[in-house]
Amino acid sequence: MGKFVVRETSTGFKFDLKAGNGEVIATSEVYSTKAACLNGVASVKNNCVGEIEDQTVEPVEAVKHPKFELYTDKAGEFRFRLKAKNGEIIATSEGYKSKASCENGIASVKKNAPDAEIVE
Repeated sequence: MGKFVVRETSTGFKFDLKAGNGEVIATSEVYSTKAACLNGVASVKNNCVGEIEDQTVEPVEAVKHPKFELYTDKAGEFRFRLKAKNGEIIATSEGYKSKASCENGIASVKKNAPDAEIVE
């Protein structure tokens, strides 16, 4: 079962969503307060039901928020970002070598986030 690991950084608070095997599948921005970070966790739990907008194919079929945007970064790796209903980015992934691995990462967020415990 997944878990949200909330931790303090030098500039605020952030969370990592970890799968049952301990791998980080999504991470947050740095929030100024712990309360804001916990609101970010709640937002991921509520918005991880979104569809995937695949930005690696033309034409891009726009998907309503909340959504996962699947894209390629400057290094040519596949990544995703989860956007809330208001369009704000609430979680991002690491880089994946293959599109299928990135899609598995999205599936893992959808599976793990709703019931993930919060660990500090």
